[in-house]
Amino acid sequence: MSIDTTVAHNARVWNYWLNGKDHYAVDRQVGEHVISMFPSIAEVAQADRAFLRRAVRHLAGGAGIDQFLDIGTGLPTADNTHQVAQQVNPQAKIVYVDNDPLVLTHARALLTSTREGKTDYIEADAHNPADILAAAGRTIDFERPVGVMLLGVLNFIVDTERAAATVEALVEAVPSGSYVAISHPTTELGGEANREAMAFWNENATPPITARSGEDVEAFVTDLDLEVLEPGLVSCPDWRPDIAGGKPSDIPQYAIVARKT
Repeated sequence: MSIDTTVAHNARVWNYWLNGKDHYAVDRQVGEHVISMFPSIAEVAQADRAFLRRAVRHLAGGAGIDQFLDIGTGLPTADNTHQVAQQVNPQAKIVYVDNDPLVLTHARALLTSTREGKTDYIEADAHNPADILAAAGRTIDFERPVGVMLLGVLNFIVDTERAAATVEALVEAVPSGSYVAISHPTTELGGEANREAMAFWNENATPPITARSGEDVEAFVTDLDLEVLEPGLVSCPDWRPDIAGGKPSDIPQYAIVARKT
């Protein structure tokens, strides 16, 4: 698959918002225009990445998870899943999944690993979980608990029923003791300005994106009877922050982590 440098792509624009280096002029133009419409979008990207760090640290640490399936990983920046997990447990195994050809060209950077652990990369689409699971099986032992990371990816499955079906297929494939971590944009939590920005995005970039309510996001795990970890569904910065206290965040990006019992 060739890289289209004439149309902005989410992985590259997200990388731009995270102060990365892997983006083209069209990505910067769209990224800046979204910022002009929705100035807190860079904070959303940074809060989402910080949530990833805290969630992976928790799962690799106290929860004892040493296998991670990171779907919609995007371009490598700082504190990728394998780096965080292997700092806690050098034997951790991580499989990254994305369908952006530019991410594939950077797979070597993603595939760095401790000698004790392992990383792998799959070019696949979250719309097709069966393909993901089949390929991930070469690295992940699905007889043992897995941490499934779905950060900022279900919003690219526009149909909510199909997004829920993706989560269900992944949950069915992992054993009890596994975890699912989700982050998802919303127009709640002070994100009303995001509506016009998302409309602009869908007209000028790819793939199309949709926001969801907290009720919708929570249902991805509660409809499967997963055990939701404290503090439940919250804005990303409020999920087990490194510094306790302070007022609730208004970052319009939900976060939730749940366990398969």
